[in-house]
Amino acid sequence: MAVGKKFQNAAAKVEPKLYDLQAAGDLVKETATAKFDETVELAVRLGVDPKRADQMVRGTTLLPHGTGKKVRILVFAKGEKEQEAKQAGADFVGSDDLLEKVKGGWLEFDQAIATPDLMASVGKLGKVLGPRGLMPNPKTGTVTFEVGKAIEEIRKGRVEYKVDKAGIVHVPIGKVSFGGEKITQNAQAVFSSLMKAKPSSSKGKYIKGATMCSTMGPGIQLECGAIARQFD
Repeated sequence: MAVGKKFQNAAAKVEPKLYDLQAAGDLVKETATAKFDETVELAVRLGVDPKRADQMVRGTTLLPHGTGKKVRILVFAKGEKEQEAKQAGADFVGSDDLLEKVKGGWLEFDQAIATPDLMASVGKLGKVLGPRGLMPNPKTGTVTFEVGKAIEEIRKGRVEYKVDKAGIVHVPIGKVSFGGEKITQNAQAVFSSLMKAKPSSSKGKYIKGATMCSTMGPGIQLECGAIARQFD
């Protein structure tokens, strides 16, 4: 695969060393090459076995500066909770009609919330929502009767994370335009949450590696030892 000159020039700015969070946050802005406002992502490799149910790391965290992305929120609810979701600013709200629409393949939303009484029906959409990470889940606060609160938190910058089959967690932590300080603070929130989510059955080194990068930029390796000690 051919690598463009812009990327090569950006990659040349990244030294073959481990960076602390603040230095990485500053550098990720310097190495962004696209004309659009690139998303900054944090990829953290954990010392867990995702095949074991007791080592499945999954959770949410509230980014102090949000993600910088307009999130389209869908809520499966009816009655009073449907009205509550609408008043709270959900983009799409409904029950049977919305269930049928999603079942037919419509997926023009980024987050889904469901009230517990509708989960028997929503659960049938598992093959559609599951692979795309859109299935509501009690562990991430998206199966709840407090739909107004859930919507508010998502709008403020709540992000979900889940370790993948390779033992890596991918989390968006803002936009390049945020600048180093805000990117760093968002990254700190993610690491803090990950440390709290450490399974008791996980032995040895938990944070094994981490990389920060923008959408089109090179990866910046992080000094994980100091980061882990900061939140341990």
